[in-house]
Amino acid sequence: MAQATATKVGDSAPGLELPDTEGRVHTLPTPGEASATVVIWTCNHCPYALAWHERLVQLARDYAARGVRFLAVNSNDAERYPRDSLEAMRERVGSEDWPFPYLHDESQQAARDWAAQVTPHVYALDGDLRVRYEGAPDADHMDPGQNAAWLRAALDDLLSGRQPRRAETEPVGCSIKWK
Repeated sequence: MAQATATKVGDSAPGLELPDTEGRVHTLPTPGEASATVVIWTCNHCPYALAWHERLVQLARDYAARGVRFLAVNSNDAERYPRDSLEAMRERVGSEDWPFPYLHDESQQAARDWAAQVTPHVYALDGDLRVRYEGAPDADHMDPGQNAAWLRAALDDLLSGRQPRRAETEPVGCSIKWK
């Protein structure tokens, strides 16, 4: 069950230390190490997460040269949803071209700490690791032409030294599958 207090815009980001599909542990950058960081709660089976995935992959590629780091996290209960198991995550990463690590939150503690609610649920952090955008990538998971516009605009604002003009949107997707 998610915490009652959600991570909100303006808050310092909770810590994050999780293994990827190969067992390498990833953390948030240290303050000032990355110009911005995007943390995406996602999974292998949710139609919303799958529909937005390629847009988020392209976004990561588009912003890599600008120092934006991306981390994807899967916190779903793999016993009830085997398509979200670590092995299924490995198979997916092995068969696709992911430009960011896919982290496994087996205990679901990271999702609790961040109060992630759905897949996808995106957070954009500034260089000091404060949450500056929280919500959905764009307005419609069924329209690839949206091109993750809300998250792109938030990153453009952050990289220009401004607070995102649209700092919060309603995250839309499948609920985190709690144990």
